[in-house]
Amino acid sequence: MTDEVRVLIADDQAMVRGSFRVLVDHTPGLRAVGEAATGAEAVELARASVPDVVLMDIRMPGVDGIEATRRIGADPATSDVKVLMLTTFDLDEYVFAALRAGAAGFLLKDTPPAEVLSAIRVVAAGDSLLAPSITRRLIAEFARLPEPGRQHSPGLEGVTEREVEVLGLVARGLSNAEIAAHLHLSQATVKTHIGRLLAKLQARDRAQLVIVAYETGVAPSPPSPPSRGGVRRSSAGGCVG
Repeated sequence: MTDEVRVLIADDQAMVRGSFRVLVDHTPGLRAVGEAATGAEAVELARASVPDVVLMDIRMPGVDGIEATRRIGADPATSDVKVLMLTTFDLDEYVFAALRAGAAGFLLKDTPPAEVLSAIRVVAAGDSLLAPSITRRLIAEFARLPEPGRQHSPGLEGVTEREVEVLGLVARGLSNAEIAAHLHLSQATVKTHIGRLLAKLQARDRAQLVIVAYETGVAPSPPSPPSRGGVRRSSAGGCVG
């Protein structure tokens, strides 16, 4: 990725697209490379321009943002493109579907402009990001799942006991520094464990590690809800609420 972050904006409302375009184009280091009014257009423009980040609305006519994200991730030509979901809705099913489709981030449209710009840079750098309210809902939903759906699965084969410990702490929203202090390890060691978890569990980022942790029962109890405020970036590069 070059120093300039290239952004594609996909939203079915022209006013919203225009607002984000002005925001992006007036920010040093960012540049809008196109606008799409539908998911299908977003996929086509992503193939044509190969942006660093797509600001993707979820609800669009025809091909919605979730399917568009899935197609962008499945195409070898655009598989490295990061998708940041923007929506007025924070319903659980959208969060799960967006993350499973490969979205690197999820923010509500009422997020302050400065935080949106920060989010673009975070996901462009290859990190993951969830708004605090999204993190709370994600955790709460998994905590309500029936026990049979939250047992350890074969997907954890090859994961060491220490890595399971680290995975559970990631699911609680702890940063690398906090995990290191909790387990009396160096931050470099924690970062190594997280890297191995990402590889072994075939997870794209920390957001997907949270999903794996709750699906497999590594994190059977919900942590205390995070405080409101801006998104907190962890030292490993992931973002937690």
